[in-house]
Amino acid sequence: MLQTLKGIVLRSRDYGESHQIVQVFSEQRGKISFLARGSKKPKSRFRAVTEPFVEGQFICFVGSGMPNLSQGDILNSHRLISTDLMKSCYGAYWFELIDRLFPEDEPNPGFYRFFQQMLTRLENEKNHEILTVMFELRIMEASGYRPVFHQCVHCQSKNSPYRFSASLGGFLCGECWEIDPEALQISDGVERILPLLQSVRIDRLGRINVKAETEEQLRKAIDQFMDTHLGIEFKARKMINQLKD
Repeated sequence: MLQTLKGIVLRSRDYGESHQIVQVFSEQRGKISFLARGSKKPKSRFRAVTEPFVEGQFICFVGSGMPNLSQGDILNSHRLISTDLMKSCYGAYWFELIDRLFPEDEPNPGFYRFFQQMLTRLENEKNHEILTVMFELRIMEASGYRPVFHQCVHCQSKNSPYRFSASLGGFLCGECWEIDPEALQISDGVERILPLLQSVRIDRLGRINVKAETEEQLRKAIDQFMDTHLGIEFKARKMINQLKD
């Protein structure tokens, strides 16, 4: 049976001397892998369409084992990402999040469309870190982890200033700070931008300009939240931090 998939290549790994196993995040089936026979050969018709960051249309033969790629057409190469070291590192981190948090063959067309828009934004946006916080919040939510940013996570008070509690999963008002002595003190800017990044549509997000100290606090808050609830070390995130130092 032939199946047509629209998807974004996350990675390709060698299989034998001339083949590759290609992992894509698809609109129809979510994360899926297929075999691209002969794709490592210099003149292979699959060579370009199996590169990371490529958004393509893939026709696969689906049988009892792993699907086999029969035809592939590039819809968007996202070359501005793949040819830029820092952009490609951030993109690789997003891919790693999808790989680690989403199971195989579980469709999520809404997140797929968000992912498409985010890659286009990554090509043209200079502040990769703020985009990444937005991506992290959305994929954590899709995986069942949504921090509370619109009120106190303990008493539901809407009175700021807040602190951020990674262990409790959201903001704490002044009356509840003592519940979590480890709660992170945050600025007014962080209080405003976290709910925005969690809920705003990507096509409604304007040009991103934040203070360095605000970006640093955002990064610290999200790192604490992800470390607390996931406990996963991401290789691409480590590489980004090394490049920034």
